[in-house]
Amino acid sequence: QVQLVESGGGLVQPGGSLRLSCAASGSIFSSYTMTWYRQAPDKQRELIATITRGGGTNYADSVKGRFTISRDNAKNTVYLQMDSLKPEDTAVYYCNARNGVMNYWGKGTLVTVSS
Repeated sequence: QVQLVESGGGLVQPGGSLRLSCAASGSIFSSYTMTWYRQAPDKQRELIATITRGGGTNYADSVKGRFTISRDNAKNTVYLQMDSLKPEDTAVYYCNARNGVMNYWGKGTLVTVSS
């Protein structure tokens, strides 16, 4: 069993930055692939960044070059550094952990990009 808690969301102006955190507890964090998703109002949930157990990363085209995913296995935490934010980045951001058998979700944190 893995519990995921996201934090770091809030209101930011266009062009600004935020860093989201996802703290995991309850299992061996380092064995999971970690992914950030987001869901904007009236839209489907979208995969935006993944980091594997070995540290390999992958990004959606919509955030490539602006967002950076990283993990600290000693702190059981995955991060999403978001730079050059745009109004279309406004969404609830969710953390996901999976290991091929189990799949866990956090409750999300709201990011609003607006002037």
